Amino acid sequence: MKKEPLILSILLEEASHLYFTNLRNQYFPKHCNYLEAHLTLFHRLPSGNALIHKTLEDICKRPKMELPVTAIKSMGNGVAFELRSPELAGLHKTLQQKFSRFLITQDRNKLWPHITIQNKVTAFKAATTLAVLQKDFKPFTVQAIGIGSWLYKNGPWEKQADYMFSN
Repeated sequence: MKKEPLILSILLEEASHLYFTNLRNQYFPKHCNYLEAHLTLFHRLPSGNALIHKTLEDICKRPKMELPVTAIKSMGNGVAFELRSPELAGLHKTLQQKFSRFLITQDRNKLWPHITIQNKVTAFKAATTLAVLQKDFKPFTVQAIGIGSWLYKNGPWEKQADYMFSN
């Protein structure tokens, strides 16, 4: 029996998580919106791996991070909020090095930190959403409070563990 892959995402403080999830619920097509808003760090790691678990426990013994939300971007058939953080990029790079033997091509690439709030729509609908959201957009900051691990269930994700940053 093949194990489901493990996904890692950044956990945001509650108010920001709810803000992005509400936008996702508003703009993402209902028939394929299985997930709450998320910022994916790694898309496909082996599940049940003790090294991954131990690495996450160790690396999360660090302070919470402030993540600047800098822009709203078109994804062609969707829309995402872009975040820019050298600190997050450094964390991702460190995890890439520690998990190097497990990484698929997508996870070996430089991280593009973003939160997708719309996908799988026509380019016209995405452009309309982008225009609406950009009209009043001003950069803001959210707080990363940890890393979540999830099993990929052929669409939906199943929570495995939360690795919280220290206060």
